[in-house]
Amino acid sequence: MSVPFRERNPVVIGFIGIVVIAALLVAALRAGSLPLIGGGDVYYARFSESGGLKQDDEVRIAGVRVGKVEEVALDDGEVRVKFRVKTDSAFGTQTGAAIRVKTLLGAMYLALEPAGTGQLREGADIPVDRTSSPYDVVEAFSGLADTASDIDTDQLAASLTTLADLTRNTPEEFRSALQGVAALSSNIADKSGRINTLLQNLKRVSTVLDERDTDIIGLMRSSDVLFQALVERRESVHRLLVSTSQLSTELTKLVRQTRKDLKPALTQLEDVVQVLNKNEDNLDNSLRLMAPFYRLFANTLGNGPWFDTYIQNLPPVGVPGGPR
Repeated sequence: MSVPFRERNPVVIGFIGIVVIAALLVAALRAGSLPLIGGGDVYYARFSESGGLKQDDEVRIAGVRVGKVEEVALDDGEVRVKFRVKTDSAFGTQTGAAIRVKTLLGAMYLALEPAGTGQLREGADIPVDRTSSPYDVVEAFSGLADTASDIDTDQLAASLTTLADLTRNTPEEFRSALQGVAALSSNIADKSGRINTLLQNLKRVSTVLDERDTDIIGLMRSSDVLFQALVERRESVHRLLVSTSQLSTELTKLVRQTRKDLKPALTQLEDVVQVLNKNEDNLDNSLRLMAPFYRLFANTLGNGPWFDTYIQNLPPVGVPGGPR
């Protein structure tokens, strides 16, 4: 027989409620590591310098975001970066890592460089010899003393004074300029994949040009020969152009001078054409009927200077009534 809820021990119910709430709080704090919520595999990478990388920065492969950085900590004189890959991206056992600049204002991201065969096991460390930072503090400050000694302090002070005078009365404009630079850097970071593709295409173009350098040099030499020939024929081309110009001028004068004479002739020619068009059928019949006559006439004159003809019904010479 079940006991009603109201009659149950409130201490036990309170204890169970506290345990459930504590479990929910722990699950909320560790939600990123839960398989259904956080997801992905955890890996580690060791660097000699953090390079400005911090928690929640992006993890990319070939410019594509595949996860995020979960922890940046110091371990035995090295920087150990814990990151989680949330996609099914494959990278081999010899994969490297590099800290790269995301924006001009200093935002960074972790770039994985796949290498080797198989798949890097979950929880594996990428050693220092396969990682690289955007800069090394030791190398950055090693030549600072030499560089600082060569700085003209008076000129530097004057430059800073000029910069202060320039920005003193324009805080809004200066702030807007910085915001524009930030927006530009973010836009460039978002288009890093396309920029990478553009650089790869430029590399291919340069490779093709390098392979065809002999053809390009030959083309330039042929062009030089062509230009030399044009220079040598420059006077001839000039005379040709001048003669053409003079010819067009003379033709223009001729047309202007003979315009009065040509107009009546063209008018009469138009009348003649109209008459011929009206009598086209008659002309066609005349030419068709004259064809036999022209053929017989040609046969008559075909024996040299004599006429070859025949007249019928004439009596012979000496016959009464005949020709004498």
